[in-house]
Amino acid sequence: MPFRFYRCDTSKHRFLACFVCCLAIAFSSNHLHAQMGGGGMGGGQAQAPAAATKPKFSDHIHNRDGMALRREAGDAVVAEVRLVGNQVIRTTDILAEIQTRKGRFYSEDTVLSDVGRLNDMGSFDHVTFEAEERLTATPGSNGSAPQKSVLVTFYVRERAMVSQVIYHGDYGMNDRELSGRSGITAGDPLSEFAIETGKRRLIDYYHEEGFNQAAIIASIGLPGDPNAVVFRINEGPKERIRDIRIEGASIVSESRLKKIIQSRGPMMGIMSYIGNVADMKKIDADVDVLASYYHNLGFLTATVGRRIEYDRTGKWMTIVFVVNEGPRFSIGDIQIVGNEFITEESLRRRLELKANDVFSGTKMRKDIGEIVYGYGELGFIYAEVNPKTIMRDENGIVDLVFEITEGDRWKVNSIRVEIDGEPHLMRETTMLNLIEMREGDYIDRRDLETGRNRIERSQLLETNPTIAAPPDIIVKPLEESLR
Repeated sequence: MPFRFYRCDTSKHRFLACFVCCLAIAFSSNHLHAQMGGGGMGGGQAQAPAAATKPKFSDHIHNRDGMALRREAGDAVVAEVRLVGNQVIRTTDILAEIQTRKGRFYSEDTVLSDVGRLNDMGSFDHVTFEAEERLTATPGSNGSAPQKSVLVTFYVRERAMVSQVIYHGDYGMNDRELSGRSGITAGDPLSEFAIETGKRRLIDYYHEEGFNQAAIIASIGLPGDPNAVVFRINEGPKERIRDIRIEGASIVSESRLKKIIQSRGPMMGIMSYIGNVADMKKIDADVDVLASYYHNLGFLTATVGRRIEYDRTGKWMTIVFVVNEGPRFSIGDIQIVGNEFITEESLRRRLELKANDVFSGTKMRKDIGEIVYGYGELGFIYAEVNPKTIMRDENGIVDLVFEITEGDRWKVNSIRVEIDGEPHLMRETTMLNLIEMREGDYIDRRDLETGRNRIERSQLLETNPTIAAPPDIIVKPLEESLR
């Protein structure tokens, strides 16, 4: 998983340059125990091997006395290629997709591949072929037997095309909006799967716009037009949120919980038609947001439900979120497993959570980041930490386990600077001076971020990605960098 740091800076009035710094990294199998946060690292600083050199292309040609071309071979030559069954799709367009040609040696594998290419065009329901073997009328000039030839015929059955798309019953939307959402237009291949997919997209679009009771029936064909696609729409009322209530919340105020969800009632309580469209997907997502919020506060068994209350018109709803908080959990024991290179004591010193503390998801994620970042400072740039919570039989006590996968330790093998635009205006050493890492060093995430920030602040390169590609600091494995 490469580290990519984007930023770019060039100006139309200055030189246009794009900087790319590539670090080729080499694996170090040094597995001595070390302490995080200071002191030497242990293990020698191995000199990076010299890069393999490639001979010049001209030398390569002279050494091989020229390059040999691959020659085709076969027992028969294609005498002619025919197409049968196409009426709308032009013959020239079809022949451009296949590799079988008149005058080439016949290959059944090539013909089978051509059948696949024609199917991939999406314009045919069925594609087959027939190969008819023939003999030339006269023998060869040297008295050899008559040469074999093959007549290849491709039989295609064109897929019906959509003649027109009709949206019936769309009073709250217009045809242009619906056409863009369905993705079906006149001239497209007539496909039941595509029509059903378009119907599903339209229903989702109506739900996003508050028409939660919308129903759509899709059909093919009209009197006198068998290829017409018709969407018959029953929009139903456009639903809006009149009020939001949260029941069962004691540790957190209702006003605070309303701020963390996406659903909104009337703006400022008085503007009844602004920002309060009822989107059921958002409402269901808000249930998960509230549950996660409580879990983050230590209420690990908290549950959240919701109910919808409509008025008589069916256009206005009141959303009621029902919270069952449950007990707030405290940490019983913290375990660290999987660490081999780093000592457990140094890892524990980085943790903010301690035994007997109230569980906090925010602090737990911060502790995970501290461990990963600490490993990254020592060259373990692919280290991972997987947290697990184990609830005890005692009410409100949870044990926390940090499972660590250290991965390999990596050194900088080589540093390359690539500048596009006008590189003569900038020396390679100028960019290298902005980066603290050197060949043979263990890769340090802190140094990577420091180098990125220095490049951003240097204003030597273009920072607008619409003008030039942004500068990267890219970490590549050694084997990839030598390809």
